[in-house]
Formats: sequence, C-alpha cells, structure tokens
Amino acid sequence: MSTQTEPVGINRTGIQMSPIDSKAMTDVDPDLMQGNEGDDSPMAELRSPYIIDADSLGSVPLPGTVTGMLSMGLDMLKGESPQILMDKLGERLAFERTGARLYDALITKCEVMLDDTEISMTIDDLDDIREDEARHFLMVSDAIESLGGDPTSQTPSADLCGVESLGLVQVLNDPRTSIAQSLHAIVTAELSDKAGWETLIALADEHGLTDMVSNFTIALNNEREHLALVQTWYEEAIGLTYGDVELGGGDEQI
Repeated sequence: MSTQTEPVGINRTGIQMSPIDSKAMTDVDPDLMQGNEGDDSPMAELRSPYIIDADSLGSVPLPGTVTGMLSMGLDMLKGESPQILMDKLGERLAFERTGARLYDALITKCEVMLDDTEISMTIDDLDDIREDEARHFLMVSDAIESLGGDPTSQTPSADLCGVESLGLVQVLNDPRTSIAQSLHAIVTAELSDKAGWETLIALADEHGLTDMVSNFTIALNNEREHLALVQTWYEEAIGLTYGDVELGGGDEQI
C-alpha cells in the first residue's frame, strides 16, 4: 500500500484544462509559419561576452601556516596539484554541513508526520545518519587543518556545492512537501555524497595520504549504507513493489 497520498484536484497547469483556448493557440495561419525557423543564437551571442569577461567562481586560499605553504609549494614544483585536493576537501566540508542540515529538517518533518506512514524508518535511524554527517564534517575539517589549510575558507567547489544544494534545502524545509518527496531529495543528496567521497579518496591516494584514504573510505562506506537505507525508505513511502522484476546488474554493490 502506498503511504504517499497525493491529492487529486483541479490542476490548471495543463493545456487540456482549456480546450477552446488551446485550439486557438495551436491553429496558426500557415502564412505566419513561412520563413526561417528560429533558434537560440541571439541568446548565445548575448551570453558569450559575459562568459568571456567573467571572473572565476573563486580561488583556493593559500595555507595559513608556513608549513602548509611550503608543502603546497613543493608539491606544485613536483608537478602535482595540491590545490585541487584542497578545493575538493572544501567541497566535502560544505556538503557534509548541508547534509546534517538536511537531516535536521527531515527529522523535524518526521516528528510531525511519520506516525501517519507505513515506513520502516524511525527517528533514531535519522538521528544516527545525521550524526554520521556531522562526524564526517569534523573529519574533513581536521584533514584540511592537517594540510595547513583553513576550514573556514570557502573554496570554489564549496561555493558551487552550496548553490547545487540550495534546491534540496528548499525541498526539505518546504512545509508542503511530504515525507516521500523529502526522501526523494535525500536520495539525490546521498547519490552525490557517495560520488564526492569516491573522488576525494582518489585524490588523497594520488598524494600518498594513507591516513586520509583510510578515514575517507570509512566515510564512503557510511554513505553507501545511508544511500541503501534512504532508497528503501523512499520506495516504501511511494508503495513501490518490484514483484518478479529484477533491477540493476545482479550482485553489483551500491
């Protein structure tokens, strides 16, 4: 049984709601259809100068310590790109902070609405995941400091991440969204989080940071568990049953 109850009512957004007016709009004089078809080239011409003249989204700050600056300088002399690692650390820091806030919002919503659903998810489950996100935030903050960086600085990828996550935050904090709709946004966040940790582990491995690789792998495994859980809860929330249908590639791990 579905636990998501979407109301059926008068929705005026579709063209079928006004057949007389819609027919008048689509019955176009053939003489008006002659000539070259329009395209978006004027819009592209308008945007191009702005793209050419635009500044970058931001910059990766120099380490705030002498040791950090020397380390970054030596790595760059060796042809490495420590600034990319620092940028992606800033991205994960921003995302984990947002992740904790997303779960805060979901917990608040579930405290009001969860009793009216048939989902195996509990408030304790959400509290545990929220604590994982907060712990990951502190882990990344410590990693940035260990490299001589400043975790309070906003890197370009952190800025980008904040803009990308804005829609998810709006979904979770919208009082009109159901638990199922909120879980859909959480699934989106967890998919992105998993991919982000995989990238960060690869970068840390390239720089020979074995302790970070180990710690970040633990975080990645946590996120895999989170993703599996929220996917299950979302499917329960919309009453999805697969029956005899097999999805995915068999034994492939999430």
